[in-house]
Amino acid sequence: MTIKNRSKICLIISAVIILVALGLHLSGNGINLGIDFAGGLSMQYDMKTAVTSADVTNVLENMGVTNSTVTVQGRDNNEVNIRIKDITKDDIQKVQADFEAGIKETYPEAVSIGDVNYVGPVAGDTLVRNAIISVLLAAGLMLVYIAIRFDLNSGLAAVFGLLHDVLIMLSFMVIFRSVIQMNSSFIAAALTIVGYSINNTIVIFDRIRENAKKMPTAPREEVTNISIRESLGRTICTTVTTLITIVALCILGVASIREFALPIIVGILSGVYSANMINGYVWAFLEEKRRSRKAKA
Repeated sequence: MTIKNRSKICLIISAVIILVALGLHLSGNGINLGIDFAGGLSMQYDMKTAVTSADVTNVLENMGVTNSTVTVQGRDNNEVNIRIKDITKDDIQKVQADFEAGIKETYPEAVSIGDVNYVGPVAGDTLVRNAIISVLLAAGLMLVYIAIRFDLNSGLAAVFGLLHDVLIMLSFMVIFRSVIQMNSSFIAAALTIVGYSINNTIVIFDRIRENAKKMPTAPREEVTNISIRESLGRTICTTVTTLITIVALCILGVASIREFALPIIVGILSGVYSANMINGYVWAFLEEKRRSRKAKA
């Protein structure tokens, strides 16, 4: 199999995806933030019989609540989780009482289960800030590790790919805002992809280092091509194995599991894409620049 440098085309594709997401965000159609980030109320009820989300939504709309998410769950589809955004703490008891009165007209045995959780805007802002700090801290520490383990250019290329994967994940969260909300599980997904992306990149960089020693005078792009080809079988096997599990979770899981699994699927595909099509060639570009500076000196 012949591997060629297509990094410029790949970077253009990635840039287009990110710019489309940025345009949507600036036009007011950004990420669909769940209550963990935007603040709001979460309630859970057992209806004692099979329930449809349409019945619950009708009750909420009759109350004047339009910005809500209803998830039917439970073995017999008898439980419902309701998330309501744009609500103040003072309105919680009224909303809960009005909902119970309305839903019992259709499901008279409905009872509240679990805790009624409220997340205020301040807590949501803190979560956003902590998420950003977590990703940046992970990127910084990985840069230090890879720079020590390999070299500085490898570290810079790996962190470039890592940030690329996180931006692609965020872009898809914007583009598919009607399908998925961003809640606290997204932080776990983002940090998981940070680790997964670096793992793929390090495997290829380890092969690049070995081949670079064998071919010290060869162009760095050629070394990268050979290294990617030699690692491709391993990359495909591990990626397909991981995707089978995550896709199964996404299909069979409840809404909260899908909120975690969908970004993971996007991140895994983006991580494989960047590790094989971008990161190694970023390293090759930086190495050639270093070589030319050294030759001039």
